[in-house]
Amino acid sequence: MSIKIAPSILSADFGAFADAVVELSEAKADYIHIDVMDGHFVPVITFGSQLVSAIRPVTSTPFDVHLMIENAERFIPDFVKAGSNMVTVHPESTVHLHRLVHQIKDLGARPSVALNPSTPITAIEWVLSDIDRVLVMTVNPGFGGQAFIPEMLQKIRSLAECRAANGLRFEIAVDGGVNADTAPLVARAGADVLIAGSAVFHHPEGVGAAMDELRKGAAAVRA
Repeated sequence: MSIKIAPSILSADFGAFADAVVELSEAKADYIHIDVMDGHFVPVITFGSQLVSAIRPVTSTPFDVHLMIENAERFIPDFVKAGSNMVTVHPESTVHLHRLVHQIKDLGARPSVALNPSTPITAIEWVLSDIDRVLVMTVNPGFGGQAFIPEMLQKIRSLAECRAANGLRFEIAVDGGVNADTAPLVARAGADVLIAGSAVFHHPEGVGAAMDELRKGAAAVRA
């Protein structure tokens, strides 16, 4: 799989989300990552489905919505209706992960499951054939700008080995502390999708240059 970049708008200017989305689309982002937090599953409150609805008309770039919320099954229909193309959930957010994955599928979106740093791969092994992505959190969820946890590289490698051994096709995404230094590390370990916020929006040469830098650094170790 080629390396894909999914900028997280959590690091964008909150007063100009539509402009940020247009800029990312013009710079050829593969996905636009939207972090949804409820103040319960994680300490911070961010966005709801209304934001997805508001920015959906300005781009055709796929929206990758990461639900860091409790009782995710109650809100997934709203997010899919608003225009979410991929929906990521955490196994800790539900007692029926298999049902939740198929709820996302039945609504017409692509299911993804996230692994917190302390969550083992065994927590999701029985849905790996049903999902389109595994998102490896390389920080503890809840805040942008955190430092990368290097021990997660082994989790990425283990997922890549599991995928190959079982003929599976899910993407491996990485979220947390992804920048020019860590992108080659996670790509070498087996990641396909790099989710980055601060490294994209705070780059001195702009979002396009930031994404090019991430792609080139990651692609160099996958060639």
